[in-house]
Amino acid sequence: MPRGHIVKRSAIAPSFRVEQVRGMFDVPNKVEIVHEWNVELPIEEREWNVGLVVGQSGAGKSVVARELFGGAYFHEAFEWDPEKAIVDCFPESLDGKEIIGALSSVGLSSPPHWLKRFSHLSNGQKFRCELARCLLLDVPLVVFDEFTSVVDRDVAKICSVAIAKSIRRRLRPRFVALSCHYDIIDWLQPDWLYDVSAERFEWRTLRRHPEIRIAVHRCDRRAWPIFRGHHYLSRELNPTALCYIGSWNEKPVAFVATLPVFGIQRARRESRCVVLPDYQGAGIGNKFSAFIAELHVSQGFQYFSSTSHPAFIHHRARSALWEMIREPSRAPGQTKKNLRKTQSRDRLTASFRYVGRGDPATPAIDENSCRR
Repeated sequence: MPRGHIVKRSAIAPSFRVEQVRGMFDVPNKVEIVHEWNVELPIEEREWNVGLVVGQSGAGKSVVARELFGGAYFHEAFEWDPEKAIVDCFPESLDGKEIIGALSSVGLSSPPHWLKRFSHLSNGQKFRCELARCLLLDVPLVVFDEFTSVVDRDVAKICSVAIAKSIRRRLRPRFVALSCHYDIIDWLQPDWLYDVSAERFEWRTLRRHPEIRIAVHRCDRRAWPIFRGHHYLSRELNPTALCYIGSWNEKPVAFVATLPVFGIQRARRESRCVVLPDYQGAGIGNKFSAFIAELHVSQGFQYFSSTSHPAFIHHRARSALWEMIREPSRAPGQTKKNLRKTQSRDRLTASFRYVGRGDPATPAIDENSCRR
């Protein structure tokens, strides 16, 4: 098992200012500062995928991790070509589908963002890119320093959920996060935790992360500008659309718009479904989409959705709530003549009908409350 008595010595270079500080603050006259840690991590006793080393800033997390996991890939930051799209910055040996799968699995699931340069992304998106490249490394163990340190705390929680889910699904590489933030523990749900500040190790029982409670409200078109730049196809919104917004901790995170289905009485379809990039990766989009679908079905409507997004297609194809009525294919009726007139001209799309919970007695859903 990883264990060790770690000693870190920092020699003090003599100078006038050093002596001035000693005199002002009564610092002992030593030639070096010594830090010591006695660490024992019994992580070989069980199977595990995700570990967390946590402690206050300056507690020695990086020192301890480098000593105990000397053979691991110790991640601080990748080099990103400033002239290339992020999808072109991954190793050439990787297939494009592998890259897209990794980016989507950590919550960066918007195709337009995959085509941006790294420097043009937000801090949260950059963090997810770093995570995605770590997932595709051919190494048994990744140690990720400063985990979630550069992102908003709500974003940190969502990122923690996304990476833990992805690592456990892939089973490789093992992942150890180093963080000074204790608020991510219940969201990352590590198999084990070592608190450097308290010198305490514990195995943890895997459980669900805390509930993400989304407040849902009807809204008008004025909410769309918050989301339109993140829709992967179009910035436009039909003026007749019914719009719904989802908020978490009083922050807008998701948007759905629906339209009538022409030719079918009491039927509507999902026209737009957008989750802001910082909140992708925890399943909010799928849950919010299904919630709005259930709302319409409970009011006596049939409900349909066509999508080309791989994550939506994959989820709905496995879900008991959705019935696939058209497998992934080009939009029906396309010809060379009309190919240029349809938004789905170069895309594979799939169509679904929402079948819901299968209980005709299910009461109408309260629009003011949606649970993840």
